[in-house]
Amino acid sequence: MAHTLPALPYDLDALEPHISRATLEFHHGKHHAAYVTNLNNLISGTELENSGLEEIIVAVAGDAGKAGIFNNAAQVWNHSFYWQCIKPAGGGAPSGALLDKINADLGSFEAFVEQFKAAGATQFGSGWAWLVLDNGSLKVTKTPNADLPLAHGQTALLTMDVWEHAYYLDYQNRRPDYMTTFLEKLVNWDFVAANLAAA
Repeated sequence: MAHTLPALPYDLDALEPHISRATLEFHHGKHHAAYVTNLNNLISGTELENSGLEEIIVAVAGDAGKAGIFNNAAQVWNHSFYWQCIKPAGGGAPSGALLDKINADLGSFEAFVEQFKAAGATQFGSGWAWLVLDNGSLKVTKTPNADLPLAHGQTALLTMDVWEHAYYLDYQNRRPDYMTTFLEKLVNWDFVAANLAAA
């Protein structure tokens, strides 16, 4: 089955002024689309061509000979997940069971914010910051390049893309400003809470 580029869950200008229409046009319309095209080309005619995205990722994780398939499949998954993690008029603090779990496992929401920003800031080069569920506990992690929690037996709840193409048109080299805006104005806590409830 051919993998397809999912539509954004909001209009291209819906995240302005925090993330511009131009950024989404490039990030979704060019970068994400290219990963989908590359993945379809790489698996065409192979035993993976009819496999789902997560099946492919798990099947090739750690196989150096299939790094191209892993990188493109993981980036399709990561980006599809990332778009759901942000929304217009998002951000701030969560509530309910999610906030209770953050307080219990990470100490406080403020402690989570500090850890999450640190994960994003200290990811050298390209990568991702994550809030994951690992053996029943919340943890903040980071991964380089295309790597993702699924390859490490963890359940992703939230991600922040810290590849430069996610923010450079809007923030240039100011990754900390992008991360602050992400947390204060963009996070879709309803999506994160739903991921926790389903885990």
